[in-house]
Formats: sequence, structure tokens, C-alpha cells
Amino acid sequence: MADARMKEQISHKPGFIAALDQSGGSTPGALAHYGIPEGSYHGDEEMFRLMHEMRSRIITAPSFTGDKVIAAILFERTMDGTIEGKQTPSYLWEDRGIVPFLKIDKGLEDEKQGVRLMKPIPGLDTLLARAAKLGIYGTKERSVVNLPDRAGIAAIVKQQYEIGAQVAAHGLVPILEPEVLVKSPDKAGAEAILLDELTKGLDSLPGDYPIMLKITIPEKPDLYAGLMKHPRMQRIVALSGGYPLDVACEKLKANHGMIASFSRALVDDLRASMSDKEFDDVLAKTIAEINDASVNKLAKAA
Repeated sequence: MADARMKEQISHKPGFIAALDQSGGSTPGALAHYGIPEGSYHGDEEMFRLMHEMRSRIITAPSFTGDKVIAAILFERTMDGTIEGKQTPSYLWEDRGIVPFLKIDKGLEDEKQGVRLMKPIPGLDTLLARAAKLGIYGTKERSVVNLPDRAGIAAIVKQQYEIGAQVAAHGLVPILEPEVLVKSPDKAGAEAILLDELTKGLDSLPGDYPIMLKITIPEKPDLYAGLMKHPRMQRIVALSGGYPLDVACEKLKANHGMIASFSRALVDDLRASMSDKEFDDVLAKTIAEINDASVNKLAKAA
């Protein structure tokens, strides 16, 4: 079951959630951007080892602590790995004060009705049971909305809530992530439908387990403010969605109560060739900027 101290931190502590969950398909690009080109390693095992080393370098950096980073989302192989002799989830919580989450989706189906549903997740109950034993607090599951198609978005929301219920049955807190693409031809229209479908689904959920929502920063500031007040909503967090860090932070500041859960924007300026001091200096600056956008908001319009 979720640790009560973790629940308190996730529900109320100022800060943001780091997304360190690049999976197989996005790993080569992430490593190349970090400064390790695809031709410099051989096979998946070496690729994932290098990725784990990159994540370990981030997690063990002096600036990466629960002071500003309240949680981190991990890829399955990162969860199963070790840092300084400890399982990664234990190291995060016990040594860094950071709540561990796990990415559980296994990629996306082809687009249909303007959306991309999650592919089936084989062995999900086994994975969730193992994650709970390792000290994982919750999960994250991503699907994608491109067009403002009511039937497609309803299917996305239905699938997200169904997976969320399966996660909650293991005592874990699901982060539902129906990402609206920032390049959608009608992002605002898609977001309006998504809000409506999420609200209807949330109001009709059985039981009383908590959920979280990871969402694209909306075109209309504070669009999801009403959902934040729902008794089941533990927190709403924002993905960077491909926006540059400064743009993502500027947009986030206009959304009161919403905190960041950035991935690319968090690691974009980190390089393998940096000294440990250079690495931490850059990471600390980025953490401070994301934390500021999560905590210090613009005044609300009159």
C-alpha cells in the first residue's frame, strides 16, 4: 500500500515531478542528444545500460533531491536497476526523499478517430504487484489525442480509467496521461472535449481510490481547475509536450495549482561530456526554473 508520507508529499508538497521514463523507442534519440550516438554502442542491453547510467547520474546529482523534485517517473528497467547498491525506488525515497512512480504503457496503437490508444499491456497485474513490493507509489500510462473527435476522445478516457482501476487494485495511484499533441490542428477544441469526458468519467468511477492526471499545458489557462477540486484528484501535473523549457515554464505559470512533470525539458541541456560539477550546475538551474514555474504563479486575471 502507498506510504502515508509519500501520499502527503504528492498531495501537498511544493515542487514538481521529474519524468525519467524514456522507453525503448525513444532511448536512442535521448542518448544521442545526451552525446552518445547510436553507432557507439551495440544492442539493446548496452543501450539500456548507458541509459541507466545517465539516469543514475541525474538521480545522484547533488541538486536532485526532494527539496524541489517531489517525485520521479521511472522506466521498468530503471525500476529494476540499482543505484549505489540499492534498488532504484528505495534509493530515490530513502536517500533522495523522492517518491517513485513507474511508467507502465507499452506504446501506442495507430491513430484512429483522431487518437492513439495504448497498446495492450501483457502481464500488467504481475508488473503492478512487483512494483508495489519494490516501493513504487503509483504508475503513469500515456495515450495521445490529436483531433477533437468526441468518439475517439471518449475511447481514450474510457481506456485510461479502466487501466487506472487495475492499477488502484494493487494499492498504487495511477497517473492518467491523455496527452493532447501541441501540434494538434485544433488543440483548444480537443482539450474542451477531453475535459468534458474526463469530468463525466471521474464522476461515475466506482470506489474511492485516488487518481492523478498528467496533461498537456492547455491553451486556455486554468482549464482543468475544476478537476483539481474533485475529491478523487490527488494532483494534476503538466507534461512539456515538446515545448522548449522557457515556453513550457511560461505557460505553466498561468495554470494555478498545476505542477510540472517534464521529461525532455528537464534533461535537454545535459551532456555526457560534462564534468560532474558542470552537469550538476546545469541540472540545478533547470530544476530551479521548473520548480519556480510549478510554485510561483502569475496573478489571476481580474
